This record gives sequence, C-alpha cells and structure tokens, in this order.
Amino acid sequence: MNRVTQLLGIKYPILEGGMAWVGTPKLAAAVSEAGGLGTIGAGSMTPEILKDAIKTIKDFTNKPFAVNIILVNPYADQLVEIVKEENVPIVIFGAGNPGKYIPSLKETNIKVLAVVSSENLAIRLEKIGVDAIIGEGMECGGHIGDVSTMVLIPKLVDVLNVPVIAAGGIADIRGMKAAFELGAEGIQMGTRFIATYECEAHENYKNLILKAGIRDAIVTGAAIGHPARVIKTKFAKKIKSLELQSPEEAEEMLVGSLKNAFLYGDLDNGSFMAGQSAGLINEIKSVKEIIEEFGKEISEVLK
Repeated sequence: MNRVTQLLGIKYPILEGGMAWVGTPKLAAAVSEAGGLGTIGAGSMTPEILKDAIKTIKDFTNKPFAVNIILVNPYADQLVEIVKEENVPIVIFGAGNPGKYIPSLKETNIKVLAVVSSENLAIRLEKIGVDAIIGEGMECGGHIGDVSTMVLIPKLVDVLNVPVIAAGGIADIRGMKAAFELGAEGIQMGTRFIATYECEAHENYKNLILKAGIRDAIVTGAAIGHPARVIKTKFAKKIKSLELQSPEEAEEMLVGSLKNAFLYGDLDNGSFMAGQSAGLINEIKSVKEIIEEFGKEISEVLK
C-alpha cells in the first residue's frame, strides 16, 4: 500500500482517466473491480444522465469509483450537487479551478482530486484542501496543457505535500516505472483502457489506436483555444486546417464529434481522442489483465 491506495481505498494506485463518452459505468466498474479506480467521465453529461450513470455503476460494483467533472460543462454546479446527494466516494475535477467546490465536498467526506498541467494551480488547490493532484502531461489524449509528463511530475512532487499521480503517455510497464521514479505515487491511464474488451467504444475507435504510430495523435483546436489531442484522421486534419481559416466553422464541426467517434466510429465526423501512447498499444486486452500486469510490477516497486 501507499498513500494513493490508502486515500482512495483501492488495491493498486491505478486510475482510469476521466474520458467523456468513453468513461461509461461498465468500463469504470471493470477498472474498480480489478483493483484500480474506475472513473465515470461526466464531461458531456447532463445532471439526469450522471444520476443514472451513478446508479448503474453501483449495480456493477461495490468498490470505490470516481466521477470526473469537467469545469467547462455548463452543468458543473449541478453535477457537484448530484455527487454529494449520491454519496460518490471520489470526485476528480479537470479543465479549470475547482477551488470553490472543495470545502463543501470535504464536509461530506468526499475525496477530491484535480487534474493540473502546471504547478501554480496545484499549489493553490493544496492550500484549499485537495486530497491529491493528477499531473497530466501534454502527451495525453483529449484536452491538453503544454508541459510534458517528464517535466511536470518532478516539479509537482517538489512543491506539493499531497500525493501526485502521473498521467499522460503511460500505457505500459516502462511508463509506469518511469512515473514512480519521477516521484509519482500513482498513475492514471486513459488511452490504454480504450483498447480493452470492456470499453464500449466503437470498433473503429479501438482499431485506430491499434494502428497508430507515436506521431499519429495530433493536436486540434489550438487556434480556437481548445487544444485537444486526437488520432489523425481526415476529419482531424480538416479541423486543423479550418481552425486557422474559419474558427467559427471549426467550432461548429466539433460539436458532437466525440459522440460520433464513440458511438458510431464515424471517421468523417468524429474526434477520436487519444494520447501519444496510442503508438505503444498493439493489442486489445481485458481490464483485469492490464491492471494485474501493472499491479504485479507496482508491488515490486513499492517494496
């Protein structure tokens, strides 16, 4: 055990990244059942959908799980109220400063984690009472910062007292070991969990990850202020070109693109969010297989 497993009540310090659409109750429950921390990705959810998702995961598992709330979601205030009402054990915030929510969540004994891409926000959140920080390097899939995992994690470890969890670019045992060497006390993976049997993403999504090289996860949306790393497709290349010429049109095209990727595998209209680590993944595995492989090595690291 270490501080992360003790804090979260899990067997292994392995977290599922909070992926909008991809982070379904089924996938999250599989991660939790295998000894990690499964995460419902509430990124695009309405309050009603989140409430149903929480009820569903409680049918699948009695192990700890988290809800990831993205602060750009217009329903963020209501989503926070729902996690309190439903006694969700852990909340993970992303894409902003969740400082105003931390005191009330702590009052209800909910553990609060936050995803950061720099040390400044992390220091502020530690003062307010955040329980742990997830440092997410720019190698990650989805919305990205501009500092690499290799630099971000040791900096966070140097300036924080709370546990640091490493995210971004981790998809195999070597990446996990490197994260612990940098001072992290846990890891978070997103892309690796997309390429699993339990993930409900369309087969096209999984196949794109399996076929990807390490340069095939490109950044779109930077010119319109929403940089996100996605698998290179005709649609992604079109967005990259359009965001410079016609930002409004690019924004319009992006609406619904995550849903199109996840549900329909739509190569012409979908944004297939994935990290650079897609280039390291070449087979579909079960969640249990992945977590047990990592867990065995973590046990050795933590001896």
